[in-house]
Amino acid sequence: MNPFLFRLFREGEAKVHELNYLFWECTTRCNFHCRHCGSDCSVQSREKDMPLEDFLKVLDTIPQNHRPKEFTVVLTGGEPLLRPDIVEAGREIWRRGFGWGMVTNGWKYDEQMHSRLMGAGMGALTVSLDGLEASHDWMRGVKGSYERVLKAISIFAREPRLNSDVVTCVNKRNLGELQQIYDILSGLGVKQWRLFTIIPIGRAASDADMHLSNTEFVSLMEFIKAKREAGGAMNVTFSCEGYLGRYEEKVRATRYFCRAGINIASVLIDGRICACPNIDRDRFSQGSIYADNFYEVWNSRFNEFRNRSWARTGRCADCVQWRNCLGGGMHNWHGQGGEVLNCHYAKTI
Repeated sequence: MNPFLFRLFREGEAKVHELNYLFWECTTRCNFHCRHCGSDCSVQSREKDMPLEDFLKVLDTIPQNHRPKEFTVVLTGGEPLLRPDIVEAGREIWRRGFGWGMVTNGWKYDEQMHSRLMGAGMGALTVSLDGLEASHDWMRGVKGSYERVLKAISIFAREPRLNSDVVTCVNKRNLGELQQIYDILSGLGVKQWRLFTIIPIGRAASDADMHLSNTEFVSLMEFIKAKREAGGAMNVTFSCEGYLGRYEEKVRATRYFCRAGINIASVLIDGRICACPNIDRDRFSQGSIYADNFYEVWNSRFNEFRNRSWARTGRCADCVQWRNCLGGGMHNWHGQGGEVLNCHYAKTI
């Protein structure tokens, strides 16, 4: 799309701000110890799981005539499958007329769980594969996690009723394994493979192995570009992290657009209302479901997401690509400093 027309489209989307994607951080308990975790989850989380009825009250604040046909609630964590009521939760969301999906590490995803979740109306699923066996287990901090996630993928990948994808956090350890991962996923029947890179927050902040050099980042772009140009049954794409300059629309289907706070919201484990769960929750939370009407917050707040003029500071102040980038993904603005953590455009020059 022409950049000027795309900017007009983006401005229109921000003005209308139709909510169609809602994350629920339903637990912060997790059976893994991932190197890149931004939430620092653990099996015994300091936060109790949010009661299902509390979240259902959130959905009930959204008027029937303001619910687009394609509306997805995504259960995330932590590891959602650690909740004993996870099937009931999905069923109740579905009963209210919302599509729903889940982000899981795959450890507890077997044939029986697949059948129960599909029976509860699950329509979307995302699972991570972060390298070949040694690299994946290193990344996830649990021996045997690679074997378990491949079994999970083999179960759901060929399910025709499910919109599923596999995501990979690309780092120094697995960058050279991407072709082999591609072959494995293709062989399992995966239709969507989404790659992303890490920002320096959480456990990954000081982990040099997690961060690509500019040269390595460009090689990742070239890999994705080549796969997209070659076609094939599996769609390979880069995530919506930030503006990519010369790689725009070559590694994704559309131009860069951070939809956090424009179409995407989240309810965090403690009830705070935010956009994507990996955005700085202390800096950008908009209210609480325990003090505010969720849908009123959605309509009346989120100004920092819909008007990004405040982000034209630091390295962004005089950037010639500002109108296309708007300071990159909102998850790149952690802390109170006036500087974006990552500039993907600068990596590709």
